Amino acid sequence: MIAKISAPQGAIRATIHLPASKSLSNRALIIRALSGKDFEPDSYRVENLSEAEDTKILLSAIQSSDKIIDVGAAGTAMRFLTAYFAISEGEKILTGTERMKQRPIAPLVEALKVLGADIEYLENTGFPPIGIKGKRLTENEVEVDGSISSQFLSALLMIAPALENGLIITVKGNLVSKPYAKMTIALMKHFGVSVLWKDNRIEIPHQNYIPQPYTVEADWSAAAFWYSVVALSKDAEINLPGLQKNSLQGDSVLPELMKQFGVETEFSNQGIILKKSKIKSQKSKIEIDFVNFPDLVQSLTVVAAALDFEVQFSGIENLKLKETDRIAALQTELKKFGKEFVKEKTYYTLKGKFKKTEQIIESYDDHRMVMAFAPLAFVCGNIGIENPETVKKSYPEFWEDLQKCY
Repeated sequence: MIAKISAPQGAIRATIHLPASKSLSNRALIIRALSGKDFEPDSYRVENLSEAEDTKILLSAIQSSDKIIDVGAAGTAMRFLTAYFAISEGEKILTGTERMKQRPIAPLVEALKVLGADIEYLENTGFPPIGIKGKRLTENEVEVDGSISSQFLSALLMIAPALENGLIITVKGNLVSKPYAKMTIALMKHFGVSVLWKDNRIEIPHQNYIPQPYTVEADWSAAAFWYSVVALSKDAEINLPGLQKNSLQGDSVLPELMKQFGVETEFSNQGIILKKSKIKSQKSKIEIDFVNFPDLVQSLTVVAAALDFEVQFSGIENLKLKETDRIAALQTELKKFGKEFVKEKTYYTLKGKFKKTEQIIESYDDHRMVMAFAPLAFVCGNIGIENPETVKKSYPEFWEDLQKCY
């Protein structure tokens, strides 16, 4: 199936109700399950839970009595459930798509094994599927490699209070996506757990999560696509209720980043309003280090390419390990518009002049590739996107919301 997108004829005026944060929802669900309380008590209700496929998969897995759990393409579910099932009663097999079987799980599995977990690789060493026999873990010190994914650290952090001797974690290497680890700790503290993080050492004593209601914020990651719409439109104003200025989400850096691409952000008690602004002057080169917000790379790369901005993209190497090799995917699709996404030393940059041409974009079964390229229709006139349904992974209502721009 191919979705066909055309450019709106007039000015864009729309109010978009973004999905709830998938990242916060998934963490809240694991913490709720670790509390040991009944699953739906009023004192531990998670309001505004994400409708994303990844969150539904995680919730279903936590509630399931099946031995084999297929998480599909849900990387967060794979990492968080590995740690959760390692300390839960029973035996589980965690598996997923063919791409999931190529995504590394070894840093987390090996760390859990040091703590005494019973986990084995069922096909290729270091990768899913894995077999897990849940048991009590008594060891309380471990090292984890933070250079591949912060989800390994977050998975360990969330189970730490449930370990009878607590946990001391030493983070090795440069921690990527650090705001996501900070998000995990902030959520743990919201539910009554104390955490001490100093330098590369994190200490969590044995303690109990304290049940209380929690409302999930709207998703800043999803907001990226509406920033793109405004940046690539001639005249646009989009209202995004539910976003918070002082957010736990790392992608809340968008207002500052997108100012450079002609998008102004107006905050209110209800959310934000995005407005098209005139770019007063373009720097000779914009330098952005994405190590703390890698989910924004695709959207900002597409916007920079379409506007023919010179941008230096660093901190993106771990994108090769996502739902697809996102760097290779960007290179392939941008080439259709005359742009080269080239590695130079330790960063990537865009070369060539953007060509306004009608193209069909491959999805790569990657929700962010689909949503990042869709706004190009506002520049090129018409764009086709293969497998548009992949957006259900994080933003099921994306296409319905996009219609509000017309």
